[in-house]
Amino acid sequence: MSKGSPGSTPGFLVWRLANKWRVAVDRAVAPLGLTHAQYSLVASLHGMQRTGERPSQRRLADHTGMEALYVSKLARTLEAAGLIDRTRDPRDPRAVQLTLTEQGQTVTRQAIEVVQNLHQQLLEPLGGLDAPRTRAFTDELTTLLDVPLAPPSAPTDERTKGTPP
Repeated sequence: MSKGSPGSTPGFLVWRLANKWRVAVDRAVAPLGLTHAQYSLVASLHGMQRTGERPSQRRLADHTGMEALYVSKLARTLEAAGLIDRTRDPRDPRAVQLTLTEQGQTVTRQAIEVVQNLHQQLLEPLGGLDAPRTRAFTDELTTLLDVPLAPPSAPTDERTKGTPP
């Protein structure tokens, strides 16, 4: 794969890298019956459950950066596959809590191992998963992800400049 054309913007390169990463994870977890999006959901749920949390779909959407409606769709698919349970939150009947089933825990542990091996391979050009360059790269990505999106602004129209709305 090319290093990008001269003048490639950071946004374009991030988009290309995200697509490359998604395709690689899709291929790696497909034998386990998962997609990259499903893996992101079950792996996040696994980590949250390990700390004692039983997240709602909304909380998991916020954690993964996915749209709540998409998480709901993925959760229904994973429930039909026997990997997660969806139950109403007794404190808030509008909220749906998610937990991994026993089968879901087994598949998720296998998927995490597969993806960790893939991450080691993909990050080898930076020195591997635990390398200083990888940690610096991760810090930079985290910095960018932590910046909130500004609300969309109205397009500027030269004809209305200086006139009240």
